[in-house]
Amino acid sequence: MAKPTGIEKSDLLLAAKQSLVEKGIEKFTLKAVAEQAGVTQGTIYYHFKTKEQIILEIVQDICENSWNEILTTDQQMIQSALLSAKSRYENDAFYHKLFFTLIVFGFTNPTIRQHIGQILAAENEHLYNVLDKLWDTSPIDGVSMETWSIFFNALIDGLAIQVMMRDDFDVDVFYQQLEKILQTLHRLGK
Repeated sequence: MAKPTGIEKSDLLLAAKQSLVEKGIEKFTLKAVAEQAGVTQGTIYYHFKTKEQIILEIVQDICENSWNEILTTDQQMIQSALLSAKSRYENDAFYHKLFFTLIVFGFTNPTIRQHIGQILAAENEHLYNVLDKLWDTSPIDGVSMETWSIFFNALIDGLAIQVMMRDDFDVDVFYQQLEKILQTLHRLGK
């Protein structure tokens, strides 16, 4: 099959994100992405073999972009990290709906499971790099930076469950208090 001309894979990912936001995950199909992008389904199939592959690449793209933003910001790193994490809750928890959907697929699909594991490992590594810049040493003796990175990654994903399932969950208040916790840990890590 020849490579379709005129549209890049990144443009198709953007169209897929727009389709998800506008139609929701329940109506997300390769045909919907093709319609959103204004291309044929054949073009979509050239770049993505399955719906799960598109979703996986969207999640990976969001992860890479949000953590790369943090790594390029030296001033007020804690606030930047929190804003990046908090942005994943916008648009009705779009990122985490995708992420948790992929996790469910991963229970029965070893390929998806492996990719999710790779995404988690990459996020942990990004967080490790942020913490390594932020702290001279771990704020608690005997707790490694690796453990801290996994802890914060799990915390952010766990918060998504609260945001998505509880109408009364005040994410702004929680993040204000989380920032205080992180500022205290930051002082201890210096």
